[in-house]
Amino acid sequence: MATSDRAGAWRPRWFWPSFAAPGMAWLVVLFLLPFYVVLSIAFGAVDPLFRTPVPVWNPVQWNPFQFQLLFDRIFGPDGFLGPAFVRTFAFVAAASALCLLLAYPVAYYVTRYAGRRKGLLLVALLAPFWVSYMMRMLAWVNLLESDGMINRLLVGIGVLGEPFPWLAGQPVTVTLGLVYGYIPYMVLALYAGLDRVDQRLLEAARDLGASRRRTFALVTLPLSRQAILAGLVVTALPMFGDYFTNDLLSGSPRTSMVGNLVNDAIGSPGQGGQAAALVLVMMVILAVPMLAYIRTTGQASREAGR
Repeated sequence: MATSDRAGAWRPRWFWPSFAAPGMAWLVVLFLLPFYVVLSIAFGAVDPLFRTPVPVWNPVQWNPFQFQLLFDRIFGPDGFLGPAFVRTFAFVAAASALCLLLAYPVAYYVTRYAGRRKGLLLVALLAPFWVSYMMRMLAWVNLLESDGMINRLLVGIGVLGEPFPWLAGQPVTVTLGLVYGYIPYMVLALYAGLDRVDQRLLEAARDLGASRRRTFALVTLPLSRQAILAGLVVTALPMFGDYFTNDLLSGSPRTSMVGNLVNDAIGSPGQGGQAAALVLVMMVILAVPMLAYIRTTGQASREAGR
């Protein structure tokens, strides 16, 4: 079977879908196969001698014991993993909200008022990606130490009477670290969405008598809703699996997140199955907002095409 395009050329039906073949092969090799390995470990066994996970490749032989054990450790009467899930959602919600509040004005200014400096500002916004994430977090460690610049500044101006233990298991430090690490993703997502807003709509609102505030509230903000959702997705999802920020800026069980639980389980003998089960639990939980985002985006695309 063949089809014709606008130029009148006839091509087989598989011609255009074939362009997706390399990407699909990439996903199969680097996502689906590792995901199946995680499933095999989560439902597998543990070597009784070396206490290492033994994957079970046949789904018929999978044992759900790992999930029952994990459920008891999270929701059971003696569960001790539940607080880490609560902390993770609290930290991610607070950090995502701060990212949005800080990034939206920046992206709005770059798209509307930067003018010739737009390219320079975009380079400045991308500059953090040129530096290793570990190096950026280590810089924060130096700033937040007892004799670091932050404490010396706050003590010097009289805000604090003595240095504050920022690195001693403080939730605010972990939250601000997540904001610092992931806010560039939010800025770029918002910039991409705001840059596509038709300026003629804003001019029409002003011509009809709307003030700048009403134009922003009634035109710009609704039109940037998809950009806001995209920014929240690209910043919040990696935060859920983050463990490095917590390890460097806190290292305390009082602020441990799900990513820290996975990392600790991988390094503990006999806990590889629990680590894989935790990964699957988080994937199921995070699939809900992802599907909601895809559904909302699809509806917006259909409404725009009408």
